[in-house]
Amino acid sequence: MLGHTPADSRRQAFSYVGFRFFWLTTLTVSFAVQIMSVSIAWQIYDVTGNAFLLGLVGLCLFLPALLLILLTGLTADRFNRRMIMRICLVVEFACAIGFLLTVNAQEHEVWPIFGILIALGVARAFWGPAAQSLAPNLVPPEALANAITVNASAWQFASITGPAAGGLLYGLSPTIAFGTAAALLVAGVICVSLIPKPAQRESRQATSLETMLAGFRYIFANKVVLGAISLDMFAVLMGGAVALLPIYAKDILHAGPEELGLLRAAPGIGAILMALFLTRYPVRDHAGKLLFLFVGLFGAFTVIFGFSTTMWISVPALALVGASDMVSVTIRETIMQLWTPEEVRGRVNAVNSVFIGASNELGEFRAGTVAHFIGPVPAVVIGGFGAIAVAVIWSRIFPGLREQRALDKRMA
Repeated sequence: MLGHTPADSRRQAFSYVGFRFFWLTTLTVSFAVQIMSVSIAWQIYDVTGNAFLLGLVGLCLFLPALLLILLTGLTADRFNRRMIMRICLVVEFACAIGFLLTVNAQEHEVWPIFGILIALGVARAFWGPAAQSLAPNLVPPEALANAITVNASAWQFASITGPAAGGLLYGLSPTIAFGTAAALLVAGVICVSLIPKPAQRESRQATSLETMLAGFRYIFANKVVLGAISLDMFAVLMGGAVALLPIYAKDILHAGPEELGLLRAAPGIGAILMALFLTRYPVRDHAGKLLFLFVGLFGAFTVIFGFSTTMWISVPALALVGASDMVSVTIRETIMQLWTPEEVRGRVNAVNSVFIGASNELGEFRAGTVAHFIGPVPAVVIGGFGAIAVAVIWSRIFPGLREQRALDKRMA
């Protein structure tokens, strides 16, 4: 159940200076990534007019995480996570400078951009497990749920305002856009460096295939963690509708680019409002049941959006999609972090990062493919019902996750 937060400051993540700098890092880096993403997409489509090449952008960013999954997680467990994050941000800074030089080149070739994107994807692949695994080292277990919620709100805020800022900056000048991204990444390096050295129990096992596979082995041995990770993957795989928003805006809602921007922002707005609610009324009991309930609501509100033909219904429905997802993300990520031993947390988070990336990328592919054959409305509606079905089926397959009451394993 949702309960009122007591005055105990130990439950508030911002009470810890290390987390405050960690949150600022998330905010600045997320803004930089959003600005670069929008600017790169504009540049590629402006030069080539080829929509297929836009799809390759996501593939270049995702494939390194998939191919390096055994190495990235082990690195996060074996070495200092702050150091890994700093190195990744330096590489991302170099990529931002590379983009700036490429778009200002007289030849206007786009293929060098894809080479830089692969380098950026490699940096993001190492960043994910290290950053996700660092948060539990910065706050005590009783503040972790709050930490995950407010950290997710930083990312959501950047996802709402970042694309608009990126488009505006790119409209002024590509140099200004990529220069701003580079400056934000420098700020990220500074923030990471200001995080006090946390307690981290580094893995001392000899490097072998067995140690590299430890994350997979732990996930499949722990049904609660397996259920939480796979629930997110299949629910988003079925219910994702972001890829079809341009079609909805133009052909179904008969709206323009301004309304499309509002549709894109709506899930993030709902997520931030829910994050603010959860900071005051965090999940206290029946965490498993609430998790499945809100995954089901995620699917239900997706169905409502799918049937909508007016902005007055579509925007609130998408906001409720984002709000429902925020609740499930907070519960799921908190359970996963608190139930995972410190010495394998990086490898488990590497698997989780790939699962999330796969669900987003494959979810867009599913939605686009189904829409191509049967239309956008059936594609979204079927996906929404599919997410509801996933919630029902998973609640039966993983009864331990369903009956989990406390977020902390020690209180289970």
